[in-house]
Amino acid sequence: MEEKKLDINSIIGFVLIFLILIWIMYQNQPSPEQLEAEKQAQQAEIDAKKAETKEDQLVTTPEDFNTTISDSLRAIQLKNKLGAFAYGAASIDDANKETVVSTGVFDLKFSNKGGQLTEVKLKKFVDYDSVPIYLIQNNNSEFYINFGTTDNRILNTRDLVFEPSVSKSGENTIVSMKLKVSDSDYLEYRYELKPNDYMINLDIRSQGLSGIINSSQAIDLNWKLKGLRHAKSISYENRYTRLTYLHEGDKIDKLAQAGSDEETESDVNWISYRQHFFSSIMVPDAPFKSVRLTSEDLVKDEDVDSLFTKYYTSKIPLELQAGEFSRSLGMYYGPTDSKVLKTYDSDLEKSIPFGWGIFGWINKALFIPLFNWLSGFLPYGIAIIVMTIMVKILLSFVQYKQFLSQAKMKILKPELDAIREKYKDNKLKAQQETMALQNKAGASPLSGCLPGLMQIPVFYALFMFFPVAFALRQKSFLWADDLSSYDTIFDLPFKIPFYGDHVSLFPILAAVAIFFYMKMTTGQQMASQPTQEGMPDMSKMMKYMMYFSPLLMLFFFNNYASGLSLYYFVSNLISIGIMLVIKNYVIDEEKVLAKIEVSKRKPKKQNRFQKKMAEMMEQAEQQKKQQSKRKK
Repeated sequence: MEEKKLDINSIIGFVLIFLILIWIMYQNQPSPEQLEAEKQAQQAEIDAKKAETKEDQLVTTPEDFNTTISDSLRAIQLKNKLGAFAYGAASIDDANKETVVSTGVFDLKFSNKGGQLTEVKLKKFVDYDSVPIYLIQNNNSEFYINFGTTDNRILNTRDLVFEPSVSKSGENTIVSMKLKVSDSDYLEYRYELKPNDYMINLDIRSQGLSGIINSSQAIDLNWKLKGLRHAKSISYENRYTRLTYLHEGDKIDKLAQAGSDEETESDVNWISYRQHFFSSIMVPDAPFKSVRLTSEDLVKDEDVDSLFTKYYTSKIPLELQAGEFSRSLGMYYGPTDSKVLKTYDSDLEKSIPFGWGIFGWINKALFIPLFNWLSGFLPYGIAIIVMTIMVKILLSFVQYKQFLSQAKMKILKPELDAIREKYKDNKLKAQQETMALQNKAGASPLSGCLPGLMQIPVFYALFMFFPVAFALRQKSFLWADDLSSYDTIFDLPFKIPFYGDHVSLFPILAAVAIFFYMKMTTGQQMASQPTQEGMPDMSKMMKYMMYFSPLLMLFFFNNYASGLSLYYFVSNLISIGIMLVIKNYVIDEEKVLAKIEVSKRKPKKQNRFQKKMAEMMEQAEQQKKQQSKRKK
């Protein structure tokens, strides 16, 4: 079969045809006068059609909805969408209007749309940049109810328009937001504001809606909030920003500090959206039977200047009674201050992380009352120093016990070394003789360790106390502008990993004090330790710790509260002073040696622990002898 190909003549023919068509189109194009006439005719036709349909034209864009549509058509459309709840919406012209109310502690704005708080400004506080503290602003919060209707609609109160009214009840201000079906049938949010109270009483109730609300479908109260940043260091603030709740009477639980977390709990007494030094807390009149809680960390990169810290949500099922629902809540918007929270008699102060178990008890029973008393008549920095001195004097007997134990072990060191040399081939026998000598002399390494363990609860309690002590917020001392945040003596033009972009002086001073204190204590411990195998490695490890601990303090506390660094600086200075006094003026090694000699000559009874240890060693020694005989 012959293959068909395009020859040169065919190509020339196609090109000529194309050029001819272009020339014909050019010759037949209308003149400018014809184009203008045609354009005018088309415009006249369009104008005529607009004139004919002007009365029937319906503009449905959100911007023009309330101004261009007729009242009758608007009512019909709302009725189709909202059913019976179109009553209130049809009677209010502007859904974006707000009701503004002011009390002694905050300025509030209530939106007609949704009937919820859209702005909460605390009057008495500003942030690190002297900007007023807002807990709710720019749509960072939502408070709404989802419910179904008997005519198969699913409605959300945040999309519905409430009718506001403001009245007085004595000194209190009442803000009523009603979502009406008629003048006598409605869903109401009733806010009661006291003159100088951070707690808002909120009553949610329905009236005459039993035939409208579908009781077979879930009715959920939803409360959502994005925490607004208020502190200089968002990473430090975010560390103490957390969703906390009290449930089952006295159980305190929290959602995860980082990442995302969710939990469904029962018998919830209150829910706290804590934003470090400020909190939004919901307190029901009776425990919620069930609540679904979520938390999401919004600080993905701490180097980015984020606006929000965490996103909290609570979903609470509401129950109908005789077709209606009613719920009373307390809504707290204010400082995370234990003195303020205690006034509400709902254990709200437990939302502050003062530490678990004994650590929290020490803070609540000792350090909080002590610091409140001292700061009542002293500057806050001086109050920290005085409290530190008092704590160290109280614990000075612990240092005395530690130093006395080390002094005894130092005196016994030659004898202990001799025992180890004598029984170097029998470690069990060496341990028995060592324990016997220590028992007779009244010296034991444990006698120095146990008093030291007593300091750990105090150390950790204060570590938890200073970062959440609201009284320290924006209180200055020396070069520190805010004892609740880090102090800055120099801003770096770059950021050092794990350190930051600034230099804080209090952590440097604390690191220096810790170095000299550890150098003194390490030397004393090494002098009291008996010579044994592996001792050089132990010596190296202790020397490494002597340098590692100050470096850890320097880096870790550079972004921590300067009040905490001030405490550690003063605490270690006092510890060095107490140690020098004990060493040079309290403990006389010759007298200690004389007491040891007297104690050696006295018959010493073993306690149960010592007897048990001796029996175990004897059994181990016998087993070792039997094994050696079998081998022979």
